[in-house]
Amino acid sequence: MCVRCERLTTDPVVVSEVHAGSGPGFNVYACSQCAPHVPKPPDALDLLEGGLLYGTE
Repeated sequence: MCVRCERLTTDPVVVSEVHAGSGPGFNVYACSQCAPHVPKPPDALDLLEGGLLYGTE
């Protein structure tokens, strides 16, 4: 199912990977029409470098 338009698709595109510390993560999919419009999630390393992850700006 597309994360943006919520329709079922036969041509899914992985737009994000969600990692979990307590178990397996999962992939987030979008249809090929919506995939270019799904915002890219922030990279965890960028958050650490910017101090945003721990609120130490």
